[in-house]
Amino acid sequence: MKPSIFLLVAGFAMSTLAADPTVRLITLDPGHFHAALVQKEMYPQVSPVVHVYAPDGPDLTAHLQRIDAFNTRADSPTHWDEKVFTGPDFLDHMCREQAGNVVVISGNNRQKAEYLARAVAAGFNVLADKPMAITPAGFQELQKTFQIAARKHVLLYDIMTERYEITIALQRELARMPEVFGTFVPGTPENPAVVMESVHHFFKQVAGKPLTRPAWFFDATQQGEAIPDVGTHLVDLVQWQCFPEQTIDLHKDIQVTSAKRWPTQLTLSQFKQATGLDQYPDFLKQDVGPDNLLNVPQNGEVDYVIRGIHAKVTARWNFEAPAGAKDSHHALFRGTRANLVIKQGPEQNYNPTLCIERTAATPAAGFEEIVRAAVGKLAVTWPGVEVKPAGTAWEIVVPAKYNVGHEAHFAQVTQKYLRYLAVGKIPAWETAGMLAKYYTTTEAYRLARQNAP
Repeated sequence: MKPSIFLLVAGFAMSTLAADPTVRLITLDPGHFHAALVQKEMYPQVSPVVHVYAPDGPDLTAHLQRIDAFNTRADSPTHWDEKVFTGPDFLDHMCREQAGNVVVISGNNRQKAEYLARAVAAGFNVLADKPMAITPAGFQELQKTFQIAARKHVLLYDIMTERYEITIALQRELARMPEVFGTFVPGTPENPAVVMESVHHFFKQVAGKPLTRPAWFFDATQQGEAIPDVGTHLVDLVQWQCFPEQTIDLHKDIQVTSAKRWPTQLTLSQFKQATGLDQYPDFLKQDVGPDNLLNVPQNGEVDYVIRGIHAKVTARWNFEAPAGAKDSHHALFRGTRANLVIKQGPEQNYNPTLCIERTAATPAAGFEEIVRAAVGKLAVTWPGVEVKPAGTAWEIVVPAKYNVGHEAHFAQVTQKYLRYLAVGKIPAWETAGMLAKYYTTTEAYRLARQNAP
């Protein structure tokens, strides 16, 4: 059977899932733990048989161990059946064998452009981990790959898990309520209308176990620098939250004005804790200083204007989170009537917390009633969501059932992708948004390196 599950009939993409009721996954060179998280849950329309094509080595072993852990857990075990091919021609073999119709790609980002291009050219649908491109050259290749995907009527989509975090979703909805938020102020470079920052950690727990990272993760030429890598999530959220379901034109709507980069320094002991290796590999020695500290360029900042709104995005990496903390997200939306703020610091017990802050120009009289009415509308979609005073602001109270955690968001993204597969197309605003997003992140990469001392 052909790897694409779509036919073009009378100008419309038609699903052939009725004839073949299963989506058959292929995993290509799973070097990142995100590849396994796509399979943390089962999906009714997805076959339990998954074909894996990868070079033999520790990345593959770690991936299969994660899948086995899902299969053998006591609570709701999965039943994936992994069929593995490890020959040196694994990529060619995947394209020839065509054992599935959806390729999951999550691994070394230096190889991502080739993997995406080869998979799409072979007629596979692709669900890819971020980032799809980490350099301007990679972005140019990505544009070509999207053009081929359109010609072959296959669906190319990236995994944007942060859209499914509850406070982010609620912030997006409140920004669409002019009675509360008003409209976005234009902002300035010094005082942007949108400010986002994420903090990630090299050493952490995944699926209940300490995460062992591959050494190449610390090489920016293989993993990508901060803004082209995890910054992809933040740039995606600026588009998704501020301009929901609107088509962003990268040529007309975005002007990247400045960017910078700086390293996180790790000791050899910390590197060993994160990777299990006693020494730095040769490809990292160029980033090791005379003090034997590894300089990992995984911090970055970009300032840009999107449809007249000034935005600033910052991505930072530390070695390990403070006790009780985890990867964090902070966001500020400045509106004409109120500001919408997500905080996740020690004052919030490291839990993401969304607050509404009335601006000085908005009369106090009657505003609380407006806020409560708006939150009542949110509760129609998210029952149990409430609001309480928090000093001069109002805090959105979110029931614990909505805080499902980062790992669960991978199943939510996959379910969204499966729905797109079922109808045979990805919305135009999604595809335009992916291209606009990767233009922004790779242009930031270019400017940051151009301006570096």
